[in-house]
Amino acid sequence: MPPEKRDRFTSAYRLDGAGMPVRTDTPDGAFASAPRFASGAGGLVSTADDWLAFARLLLNGGEANGRRLLRPASVSRTTTNHLTTAQRDAGALFLEGQGWGYGGQVDVTPADPWNVPGRYGSVGGSGTAAHLVPSTGTVTILLTQVAMEDPTPPPLMRDFWRCVARV
Repeated sequence: MPPEKRDRFTSAYRLDGAGMPVRTDTPDGAFASAPRFASGAGGLVSTADDWLAFARLLLNGGEANGRRLLRPASVSRTTTNHLTTAQRDAGALFLEGQGWGYGGQVDVTPADPWNVPGRYGSVGGSGTAAHLVPSTGTVTILLTQVAMEDPTPPPLMRDFWRCVARV
């Protein structure tokens, strides 16, 4: 995070045993500088506006502002389930009706009201979630900055998805 933009940054939290938030990182903490080792699976530092721009790029087949930034084949691979039925069955506890594309979850079966086949996106360990529903052009972004306690999405995230599924 460049120093001149650090005022846009927020703290990170986790819940204590009583469900109260406890700060685990500050705007000038761990995410303020580049990581020692880059990770394609975590540590993204971004804004809701940037995520929305990325979502629009994906919904538009890889084009933004008249420029092609991703090939349609790359978008398709990212947003298509690549897991077999057996793999999905083995991971049912974590997948909850979803498969996995090259970079995120892809809804395969309508396991919950928000699971719409074709919806794709990701959930981050710091309580972030962003999903796209191509059939409606819907983009949902939730940035709580409260660490998840386990791989199962917390009630707040599920409530958010339930609400946006009604829209």
